[in-house]
Amino acid sequence: MQENVDISKLSGFKTKASTRYYFQVDSVDDVRQLYDIVDFSYKNNLNLLFVGGGTNLLFAFYEYDGIIVKNNLSGFDYNPQTKKLVVYSNEDISNVAEILEYKYGNNIWHRFIGLPGTVGGAVVGNAGCFGLQISNNFLNATLYDTFTGEEFCLDYEQMKFGYRDSLLKGQSRYFLVKAEFDLSQKIEKYHSDVDNIYFRKYKQPKGNSCGSFFKNPSKDVSSGLLLEKAGFKGYQYKDAFFSQQHANFLMTSKDYTDFSSLIYLKDAAQKTIYHKFNIWLEPEVSIISNYK
Repeated sequence: MQENVDISKLSGFKTKASTRYYFQVDSVDDVRQLYDIVDFSYKNNLNLLFVGGGTNLLFAFYEYDGIIVKNNLSGFDYNPQTKKLVVYSNEDISNVAEILEYKYGNNIWHRFIGLPGTVGGAVVGNAGCFGLQISNNFLNATLYDTFTGEEFCLDYEQMKFGYRDSLLKGQSRYFLVKAEFDLSQKIEKYHSDVDNIYFRKYKQPKGNSCGSFFKNPSKDVSSGLLLEKAGFKGYQYKDAFFSQQHANFLMTSKDYTDFSSLIYLKDAAQKTIYHKFNIWLEPEVSIISNYK
């Protein structure tokens, strides 16, 4: 376990941040050390956070008073006959989707091509786009209980998936090792003919962001449209701004921006949208502070 490590690039916003302690999980053997690390955190009253490669995080601190555990588990196995996929939690979801389609001819996850983040992060947050959700083809997840040191599986029902939510979101007890999916049938929340590759290349802003910042209140009401109507499209505060290209992309203009400017814009947008439309916008991005 390392001390005083810069973690700025573990967030898509790249705000300046460091952590008191840092541990990297590179193998399944490293997973088994998490029991001792969690025990150490409790005995010393330290915060604990699991981080993958998705960077869908806003670090609302300068120094994390605790332990950041970085997940580096990668790799996957696909059976073309059964169409079952087993994938480790830090594998890039877009990379898996591309290989499935171009090597094996399975395009079930086509809409995930270009989607930022990892499979583990997608499972935890039940990520989705253009009518496709990660939970739709989910079979089970292998978890490591950091409190007991035991490994176990949870099926679809036990995962308690919701809109951008699951049993695993916002907790630090269960570490997601790998997940299994049945990719024999496309299951959609709703149908979409959007060309996702073109959309992500030409319609979505590029730069320091975590993608869409707020959840959509409903299928028929988008956060981007509400923000645009309220005048936040292109609105800037210090080095942070809502994109002129897509109002629901909160961004920073340079690396190591102060997190407080992002929080200021988040708060301002939530209050304004609530005042104008009586809708409270919920962040899709995970906001991490030093508070237990």
